[in-house]
Amino acid sequence: MAKKVAVILSGCGVFDGAEIYEATLVQLRLDEAGVEFQCMAPNVSQMHVLNHITGEEMQESRNVLVESARLCRGNIIDLAGAKAEDYDAVIVPGGFGVAKNLSSFAVDGTGMSVNEDLVRFVQAMNQQGKPVGLVCIAPALAPKLFGEGVKCTLGNNDDDAAKAVVAMGGAHEQCAVDEISIDEERKLVTTPAYMLAGRISEASAGITKLVAAVLARA
Repeated sequence: MAKKVAVILSGCGVFDGAEIYEATLVQLRLDEAGVEFQCMAPNVSQMHVLNHITGEEMQESRNVLVESARLCRGNIIDLAGAKAEDYDAVIVPGGFGVAKNLSSFAVDGTGMSVNEDLVRFVQAMNQQGKPVGLVCIAPALAPKLFGEGVKCTLGNNDDDAAKAVVAMGGAHEQCAVDEISIDEERKLVTTPAYMLAGRISEASAGITKLVAAVLARA
């Protein structure tokens, strides 16, 4: 039976949603592997909307599910309706939307809250022994999703987000941009991507390995 992977998005655009290159590379690698995937996102309002040219906040409101649909040609479902038993693995691309829309990490740091549907879905996947892939800033959520002792990477140990992971009880692993970190006990695979990448090819190298590692454990 063919594998099916859930891809959880957080909007559209690196500064206020999902990182577009990371989201696209994840979908590309899954497709190249001949794996069916389903994109999904929470049906909630974005924390804010930023002008990606100037970095300034725009006085408008956007919906995370609607914006995420831009990244998958409209083939998307509401995360609230997703059931773990329908999927073999889940991958969450990065982008500030993870820290702003899937959680409050950007504002609250270690005291963050995490979207309830994201917690429900990822924890259900984990309880069923299915692998999880977190890209870029997404591993910052690992201690909240998997509990103390979880091993993950955001790249450099001296990064503020990496320090936050440790403060929340996680075990942060130094990792090069083109490598991955694997917590075998929890079947969690993470990679730095644009936490370290200076170009799309660098992000691609780590994401390619992450997707392969996730599929190998599905």
